[in-house]
Amino acid sequence: MKAYADTSFIVSLYLPEPDRTDRAVRYMGRHREALPFTPQHRLEVRNAIRLLVWGKRITTLDRSRAFREIEMDLDSQDFLIHAAFNYTEAYRRAEALGAAHNEKVGCRSADLFHVAAALELGLDEFVTFDEKQKVLARAAGLKVAI
Repeated sequence: MKAYADTSFIVSLYLPEPDRTDRAVRYMGRHREALPFTPQHRLEVRNAIRLLVWGKRITTLDRSRAFREIEMDLDSQDFLIHAAFNYTEAYRRAEALGAAHNEKVGCRSADLFHVAAALELGLDEFVTFDEKQKVLARAAGLKVAI
């Protein structure tokens, strides 16, 4: 593992998002390495997809297909791989990132956590479509790939 992807990127791999899906697929084509998938991803990705159903942007069939594809990719470890790390340290690091940068950047707690998780996993690259999170990731010393 070398890169960490946030929820916006992962959802874009499984459901069509204007301007995002093509970029996400191209990135994965160039960097054929599985992305870490944490319990936080599971919660956020699945919830983001359910919110798309709630907002009537996708159907329940689309949701089921996306969930199935995610599980198949986790089983094959081609695109996603379960990642374990010390959550207590990641939350401490997220708080430190927030204290150091968030009054200027303005990220949500979940975004702070994803950047901290990438650092806890020892990764050097971060992929996201969230502009504030890009700023935070760079400030934390990560290379932003998209």
